[in-house]
Amino acid sequence: MRIMAFPEGESLESWLNKATHPTNRQEDWEYIIGFCDQINKELEGPQIAVRLLVHKIHSQEWEALQALTVLEACMKNCGRRFHNEISRYRFLNELIKVVSPKYMGDSVSDKVKNKIIEMLYSWTVVFPNEAKIADAYQTLKRQGLVKSDPELTVDKSLIPSPPTRPKNPVFDNEDMGKLLAELLRSKNPEDLQEANRLIKNMVKEDEARVQKIAKRNNTLEEVNNNVKLLSEMLSHYDRDRSSDADRELIKVRSYLTTINVYRMCTPRKFKEMALKFLSIRWLS
Repeated sequence: MRIMAFPEGESLESWLNKATHPTNRQEDWEYIIGFCDQINKELEGPQIAVRLLVHKIHSQEWEALQALTVLEACMKNCGRRFHNEISRYRFLNELIKVVSPKYMGDSVSDKVKNKIIEMLYSWTVVFPNEAKIADAYQTLKRQGLVKSDPELTVDKSLIPSPPTRPKNPVFDNEDMGKLLAELLRSKNPEDLQEANRLIKNMVKEDEARVQKIAKRNNTLEEVNNNVKLLSEMLSHYDRDRSSDADRELIKVRSYLTTINVYRMCTPRKFKEMALKFLSIRWLS
């Protein structure tokens, strides 16, 4: 199996393009799972993903079959938020168009059409309370496009799990999450604007936190390098042979290194540990 290093900031569209690329010789599960994970990370992941999947399902046979495999993976890994999008007529009608000769059916391969029929049937079994899914499947039956129910083992992993919680700073604060949910449910334009403002502010706060961590890591690396250099300088230090400039340089480096760590460590315990770790005998 090949080992991949996925770049951060990869978009849903980029994940899906790689997962369904026409030149793929087989399903590329690294990118399929990457697409699923990205859906769970984004606030509007399911909505965006469904629109992208529709376009791929309407493509050539191999690309469409790969997209249907991705869709199955999303149903297993992306929870209730994704299931809710799939259960809308807007999406289900797109699947019907692929199968129905009134739309695309005559130009679509049997493999793709049969795969869609099997998936719809399995969803009617796993989600018996989703009337729109059942209605979509019955529509195909009424049109004579499904003669009998497919014989297949229903995948129990599709059974609904607790809602997937997006990995987004907006949802980390429980009180803020409740307030945001109330604002988003409101039909008042001012409430929706306020919700949008809250989301933007919290995302900015999270970005600032990430930048702060990155800066701290860089400082730690600098401190580590200085400590190594100081240790090497001290190991070769000879009071009788070293010049005043050498002693002053060691003093300055030791002082700056200690100050850098002290600034980073807010809790007293960490300050004490850092100062103890960096304690270097001052040279006179």
